Amino acid sequence: MDPTYHYDIHFPPNMELDKRYPTIFTLHGKGSNEKNMFGLVEPLADDFIIVGIRGNLTLGAGFQFYELKSLGNPIRDLFDQAVQQLEAFIHYVTKKYPIDETKRYLLGFSQGAILSMTLALTMGSQLKGIVALNGYVPSFVKTEYTLYSVEDVSMFISHGEFDPVFPVRIGHETANYFRNLTSRLTFNLYPTHHAVSEDNQSDFVSWLSRDSGMDSNKGVKII
Repeated sequence: MDPTYHYDIHFPPNMELDKRYPTIFTLHGKGSNEKNMFGLVEPLADDFIIVGIRGNLTLGAGFQFYELKSLGNPIRDLFDQAVQQLEAFIHYVTKKYPIDETKRYLLGFSQGAILSMTLALTMGSQLKGIVALNGYVPSFVKTEYTLYSVEDVSMFISHGEFDPVFPVRIGHETANYFRNLTSRLTFNLYPTHHAVSEDNQSDFVSWLSRDSGMDSNKGVKII
């Protein structure tokens, strides 16, 4: 099977061959690329496998995972296809590399955050957790998709207080939606625009380290 998506993969420098490692799959925003996401998670590169996924549709000099009819209104067919292909890609990479399938995380910004939250709902406990930065859940996902429980999925959701693309109201609505579905939600606001501040990064890096147990463990033995 050839992967649908181009990807960059970074392994812990002292990775042991008889262990499986927690893994972060990064999903970039519209018009960006996978390389722009690595800096956000680089502080975790000693302990995690990091898979940067590039959207398979071009947009100027960058890429996207799906196209829009208008802001906040994805082209449904392309969005549905992206969700299905990303889930298949996650399984493909998990089989190919020494990934601990009980500690798979998604981390996305903007379009990538939208997909990360959607995949949490469609994959449920197949994911250990997600970090969603400045995104939302499309209404048709909530009402028309087959959704799985996210009670056991850890979630770090953040939003910029002055985000002009997705106003902060959307961040609050997203947090309220997930509060009804899981007790494992962390929701933070940051005094920034449609961007990730240093404080935001520091908080989710610490959160990922704690949630995965990598602040005390270094990999899982392969049985």
